[in-house]
Amino acid sequence: MLCLFGLFTTPVFSQCTTLGQTPATAFPVCGTKVFQQTTVPFCNTSNLTVPGCTNATYQDKNPFYYKFTCYVSGTLGFVITPNQPNEDYDWQLYDITGKNPNTIFTDPSTVVTGNWSGSSGPTGTSATGVNFIQCASDPSVAFPTFAAMPNLIAGHEYLLMISHYSDTPNGYDLSFTNGGNAVITDPLQPIMQKVTPDCDGTKITLKLNKKIRCTTITASGSEFSLSPAVATVISAVTDSCAFGFDFDEVMLTLSAPLTSNIYELIINNGTDANTLLDICGNEIPQGTRIQFEYIIPQPILADSVGKPACATDSILVYYPKKIRCSTVSPNGGDFTVTGPTPVTVIGATGNCLNDLTDYVVVKFASPILTQGNYILSIDPGIDGSPVFDLCGQPILPQTLSFSTADTVNAGFTFTNAMGCQRDTLAFSHNGANGVNKWNWIFNNGNPVTTQSHTIIWPAKSSNTVQLIVDNGTCRDTSNSNIELDNEVKAIFTMPSIICPEDLLEVKNESEGLIDAWRWNFDVVSTSNLKDPLPFLMPTLNREAYYTVKLVASNNTIGCSDSTRKTLTVLDNCLIAVPTGFTPNNDGLNDFFRPNNAIKADNYEFKVYNRWGQLVFSTNNWQDKWDGRINGELQTTGVYVWMLKYTHRDTGKAIFQKGTVTLIR
Repeated sequence: MLCLFGLFTTPVFSQCTTLGQTPATAFPVCGTKVFQQTTVPFCNTSNLTVPGCTNATYQDKNPFYYKFTCYVSGTLGFVITPNQPNEDYDWQLYDITGKNPNTIFTDPSTVVTGNWSGSSGPTGTSATGVNFIQCASDPSVAFPTFAAMPNLIAGHEYLLMISHYSDTPNGYDLSFTNGGNAVITDPLQPIMQKVTPDCDGTKITLKLNKKIRCTTITASGSEFSLSPAVATVISAVTDSCAFGFDFDEVMLTLSAPLTSNIYELIINNGTDANTLLDICGNEIPQGTRIQFEYIIPQPILADSVGKPACATDSILVYYPKKIRCSTVSPNGGDFTVTGPTPVTVIGATGNCLNDLTDYVVVKFASPILTQGNYILSIDPGIDGSPVFDLCGQPILPQTLSFSTADTVNAGFTFTNAMGCQRDTLAFSHNGANGVNKWNWIFNNGNPVTTQSHTIIWPAKSSNTVQLIVDNGTCRDTSNSNIELDNEVKAIFTMPSIICPEDLLEVKNESEGLIDAWRWNFDVVSTSNLKDPLPFLMPTLNREAYYTVKLVASNNTIGCSDSTRKTLTVLDNCLIAVPTGFTPNNDGLNDFFRPNNAIKADNYEFKVYNRWGQLVFSTNNWQDKWDGRINGELQTTGVYVWMLKYTHRDTGKAIFQKGTVTLIR
């Protein structure tokens, strides 16, 4: 992050009260527009978690927040361009789907990506950005200011926090046109969706199909007129512009009460020269009309029951008018449910505001887990307490139907056609309980969306499988680790050299599914045992060489593997030191060492020249002196040797010394 000294007076910080400077009041943004933030007010900050960064304290300093929804999955590219190129902006992107925006301060899992480089200038995401979050850095050193474009998920809601580390009021431009292919622009065109008159006909509430910019409606409601023109619109009050940037509901006050009739609400350009515009500037066309009816209030019925969720333990009952919360029995006594399984109603609540709600949540004692058609009986007042709507009219008795879905199980089965090197596995889900969507992930690969799938894996491998199933209401996930270990691999160990009096011992370390063994000890013997007993190799009064071979097989699948090793059987294991050698590269007696010291433990052998200089030393009985000192050939002469060891069979410590003649 960039540090600037002596350029500005010390800013005065206060609580973040400017709209847009807190997660809850974030600016709604559109992917097709460049958002211009001309000034950045100073305000107090909150600590943030930055995954992978612990080298500093991270805060949303002098922040602004921007919210958007992803409509088509893809990558997100954006650029933050400071109005002053020497200023440092940092940012972090969050996925807040289904969460309170303020959870970004307490839930690190909401973080998608970010950049906290101390370098000044433009920042954001791009196709060439780094695949990590750049931590706070030295402003005098250039660090990456662009992160790789993150993958957005359709239907998810995101929050972009932009922090101004440079304590200046200078702003920036925010553009979402930097190469990404995710769509964050709502394709839905704005329309007038519904008009609801109030009880006495002096006000009407207009519901829109999407959020509209607060700056595009006039306080006088000059955009609206009625037909028949029994009254004019004299004011417009939105549901959220007092504390946000957009709205989707507005209350229009009329100059006179309505009479019972069918009306049309008409929209045209208001005194601000536009109708109503959404976040991306799309307008409701001039002359658009929506019909509504005003009737002197009468007793009402519920509209409908909302679609139940999976394993639902409640349902939503919607009403055409708001009803008074205080007249709904909290114990759910106004409702009963009948159907294929017993359902006990234990409560009823609404989304109450000023004692009014437009729906009631009917709560059950336990979830409904199976598919079926149920009947909701509404009998307000059966408990002696009538239910009234906002106009004071009673709610009439009625019945409504609703349907539930089966819960689903993502458990799957598979068969394995084993091979020698590769296995063919066939996976399948039974499709029970109406499952009509499958999403398989094999070893973190690309999704497979068929009910069954066949895949080939190495016969020795570790694999992961995830299956997500869905029936349109219920979803379940199953994860499994599958270890394959049927590749036949013949492996054994044995000593490479033995004494003529020692037994040969082989150790079988073969891997895989093996049901047959065949050992071949050269011309000496054979065995079909997995682990043959140690045995004595024949002595020939000379050094002998044998080939030991192991064949491991799986007769069920017709696979086998073999390996072989060479065994040297010494003619004797008497440790003796020669008295001379001729290092002339003729292949005869070219090296000097003790013979047959295979049973010399704690072995130490040294050779000195006549001046007492150490010319050769080793702790390996198979090492040999080649008659050289520091790479130089030595002339004919006598050398002294010393030998120390512990005999393996007797445990006796041996020390010997003597001379050897190097002959040219």
